[in-house]
Amino acid sequence: MSAEYSVGVLGATGAVGREMLRSLQERGFPVKSLRPLASSRSAGTKVEFDGQELTVQEAGPGSFEGLDIAIFSAGAAASARFAPEAARAGCVVVDNSSCWRQDPRVPLVIPEVNAGAVRRHKGIIANPNCSTIQMLVALKPIYDAVGIRRIVVSTYQAVSGTGQKGIEELSEQTRKLFRNEDPPQKVYPHRIAFNCLPHVDVFLENGYTKEEMKMVNETVKIFDDPGIRVSATCVRVPVFYGHSEAVWIETGRPIKPEAVRELLTRAPGILVEDDPATNLYPLASEAAGREEVFVGRIRADISCENGIAMWVVADNVKKGAATNAVQIAELLIREPGLLTADWPAADAPAVAAKA
Repeated sequence: MSAEYSVGVLGATGAVGREMLRSLQERGFPVKSLRPLASSRSAGTKVEFDGQELTVQEAGPGSFEGLDIAIFSAGAAASARFAPEAARAGCVVVDNSSCWRQDPRVPLVIPEVNAGAVRRHKGIIANPNCSTIQMLVALKPIYDAVGIRRIVVSTYQAVSGTGQKGIEELSEQTRKLFRNEDPPQKVYPHRIAFNCLPHVDVFLENGYTKEEMKMVNETVKIFDDPGIRVSATCVRVPVFYGHSEAVWIETGRPIKPEAVRELLTRAPGILVEDDPATNLYPLASEAAGREEVFVGRIRADISCENGIAMWVVADNVKKGAATNAVQIAELLIREPGLLTADWPAADAPAVAAKA
């Protein structure tokens, strides 16, 4: 009989947490027991897993005892508090928040890009930002083949990236506008329905948003390439699920679009949809509910000698969060010895301000 594992999900009642439960089941992760955890506000809520109705427990001291793996999607504050506690209890944490991403002790992992980094964990592994995940899955084969010097990316991000409250605001605003009523505005600084907001997360002193700098810093860390240059503009759009990205790269050596298309067609986790003559290109509406990263509009960048442009789309809640986290858990159970935690005494994230 193959091994089975005790798994916890912190934030089990949220949009991403519920998707994590589905991903564990859909991907056939060998779960012996499942412990759903959340804050006191959600304790007692029922969630479904593998045909069973489970009661959500309040996360607290002792919540991670006896668990092999815990997947977190409860925000940075909860991760800062509970991840070290879980690791010291011998439970390996896969964290979906921004809390640990820039901590030098914590590997930042996309299985299709840098799977080997999981071997360096001390009990906590960080899941990258959703926009970073889909972009680097698409760029990794090119990076390996000819190198990448520079990336310029504009993202068009779904409201589900803000959680259930973003989904509800877009739904309610749309209904109100169709009735010629004033739409409520609570989640975003401006109306999101029938609008585009060049504002994802808070603005920083350099004029970029925190979301944009996540893409910059995470790309450098995941590729382990301090010389790579990245500039991002992140835009919130009135789409429920599925982030879209217009990506321009300057490669280290020349490569033709046909060669890029061939590389990506062979790469794991990617579906190439690239036939403009028949209007075939990735759409957020078709990527929703899928685990793959979709790439199309692959063409030479006519403004740059070694330039390639492309369009990259993925479901931000699945591959951009839940599926990537479960894939990391799958890496952990493939090699003996990876399900051990040796977290140091210091609790706080070492680089929390840059997360």
